[in-house]
Formats: sequence, C-alpha cells, structure tokens
Amino acid sequence: MPAPRRPWIRQPAGCAAEEIDQEREAWALHNSEYQERETDMSKFKLTKALMALSAAALAFTAANGPVAAQSVPDDLTVMPPVPTDYQPGRTAWGDPDLRGMFPIDNIASLPMNRPAAFGDRFWLTEAEYGARLAQADGSDARYAAEDEGGTIGFGHWVESDASGRRTSLLVSPANGQLPAMTAEAQARYRGGRSSWTPNTTYDWVSDFDTWDRCVTRGFPASMFPFRYNNGIEVMQSPGYFVISLEMIHDSRIIPIVANRGAIAARRWPANVRTWMGQSLGYWEGNTLVVETTNIIAGDSVSEDASQRGPSPLNMATMGVPPFNTIPTSEQATVVERITMTGPDAIVYEVTYSDPEVFTAPWTARLDWTRNDEYQFFEYACHEGNVQVRNYITASRAGVTLSGAEGGAE
Repeated sequence: MPAPRRPWIRQPAGCAAEEIDQEREAWALHNSEYQERETDMSKFKLTKALMALSAAALAFTAANGPVAAQSVPDDLTVMPPVPTDYQPGRTAWGDPDLRGMFPIDNIASLPMNRPAAFGDRFWLTEAEYGARLAQADGSDARYAAEDEGGTIGFGHWVESDASGRRTSLLVSPANGQLPAMTAEAQARYRGGRSSWTPNTTYDWVSDFDTWDRCVTRGFPASMFPFRYNNGIEVMQSPGYFVISLEMIHDSRIIPIVANRGAIAARRWPANVRTWMGQSLGYWEGNTLVVETTNIIAGDSVSEDASQRGPSPLNMATMGVPPFNTIPTSEQATVVERITMTGPDAIVYEVTYSDPEVFTAPWTARLDWTRNDEYQFFEYACHEGNVQVRNYITASRAGVTLSGAEGGAE
C-alpha cells in the first residue's frame, strides 16, 4: 500500500483573494444549483482491490480514505441513524477517547447541496460510484505523469479522493438542499462585498471578508472540507475537548459539563461574542454533544469593519452558495454530535439554526477518518497576505483611470 502523500502547506501569500480571478466564474455555478462535477484531485491512490469491494461492504483503510462508518442501505433514499454500538477506549479520567488526527481531505469533493441529478437519493448507485472511482484513478495516473515530468505545480495542494458513496454533505432537509434564506438575509447576502463578489470596488479592508484577511473562515464554516489544509486534530484533557484546525490554526477549546442542564450556568452574557462562539459540551453515552452560541453577528454589507461578520458557510466548500456573504445573526446556534463508530472512524453531525437568516435549520453529516501520519505545518496567511493591498491599489488605480477617461470625453 503506498504511503500517504505529504500534506501540502498553503503558500505564504495564501489568502483567498489571490485565487479570485481564476475561480470566481467556476464557483458562481453554485449560485442557483450546484452543477455536478467531479474533481480531478486525488489525495491517495485507490487500489484495484478496493474497486472490487461491494457497495455495502465498502471500507477504506485508515491511511487511505473513509473508513466504513456506515454501510450503504438497500434503499438509497434512506439515511440510517449514526451507529452507536462501538465502544471506544477510555481516557485516564474516564471519558470516551476520541483523540487523534482526522483529516477530511477524503470528503473534500462532496458538495454541500445535493446535485439535482441524484434526486432524493443520499447515496450513489454502484455504477455511479464505479464511475467516481474510475475518475479518481484517472486523476492519480495524470498526477503521477506530471510528478515524473516535474510539471505538477499547484496540483498536490488541492487534491482529494473519490469521497465515498454519499451524494452530499447535507442530510436534512431530506431534499439535500440548504433551506431558503429569509427576505432580509437574501437582501444582505446580495448586497455583501468580499473578494469573491463581482464588480466590487476595493477601497479599504472593509471591502473584504474575514477569510480574505486571514482572520477566520467563520463558524460552522471552519468545520467543513475545503480544497486544502483539511486537517482536524482532536485532543482531550480532564474537563476539556479540543478541536484543532489546520487552516488558520483555529483551536476550539470546549469545556465539558455534566449534562445539558448545566450549560445555562456557564453561558456568557449575550454581549460577549467570539468568531467561533462559546462552545460547551457534554456526553450522551459515547457521543459528545457540543452546543455553541454567542457567535459574532454581522454581514458583508456594512462599511464599518467592526460590524462585518463571517459567513456561516464558505464557498471554498463544494456546493455552497458563492460570494461568502451569507449573514449571521445573534440568534445563530450550532449543535454538534461527535460519535466514534470504529477505531479509526468518527461521524460528525452539525445542525445550524439561525431563524433570521435561514427559514429552517439544516444538518450536515461528515465522516472523519483517522490518519495519524498527517501533520500540520505553519499556516503563514497574514504574514504574506499582500493580495488585500494589491486589490485596493489596483482598484483605486482603475477608478482614477476611469475618471480620467470620462473627463477626457
């Protein structure tokens, strides 16, 4: 079995702004309906033996891809409940031991919204999955040829694999589509400004989103797969559960309380807020339940940088609406359920509710696969983020030039 490829670091100038011109048109496809397309990026080579496995018995090795956290049901329109029969080991202080490295590159090609071609199915057919595997295998062959020829360049930075049998990350609503936004949220979404919005004049940092400026991807956006830097490390100590994220090196330090009833006494005042909110967790059997409130509210419309907030979803996740301008209100809440389903597998479920923004809550389910050989490297985003300045300089020059040309006429 080939060893996993080395995780690739984001380049020093690596904030989203530098990629805008190349990708805005492609990502705009997500605005009304995600157009099915499979990526030509494959993190790890899939073996022929794997392709011979039946759909119901499909599993990936811990180092190679998704472990079989759930078997595929006969009825592909059914999403079974998360299995809870696995008994994980215990920490020295008695909590279920979920510690380890769980990069989610292996699901980076799954879209948030379900492509229309899959109808009401949560799962691919065997034929569809075979085609997905063949495409990933073809990607590997092309990457190998480029590696040998010394021409691969950008490729390794953004690779992922076939991403399993699922048709989307969303499991609720059952139609696999994000709920509609409220009228007010839709207006703020369309009026927002970021490096991803077309025909935007960039005059100051308030014309960029928090990811452009290397501040944060937002929450729960930070928990979803992107095109690179998808490492997640779980650490535990008595009374705390820590989720460390490779991109921007956000670390969520989650206090553990006795039960749900103990949360209220630990809640911050409503006017105390952070980018990732206040997360408090408690155990329900072997499942860690984390409830998060007090997320910084805001939108991408305001001219006041202090009033601008991150989008709860980031367009660098496949199948998310474009532009990174979805607003967040003070009513936003997040409930996560983290369940170990095997020695190398965790099922992560997240339910997001913000009644001022979305007309209904939505839930996504992600499979995390252990790969303790994965490593984090320095994420020097802000240190090399020259693109914000370059965008402002170029935009101001364009405005000046347009004014001069208009005056000459």
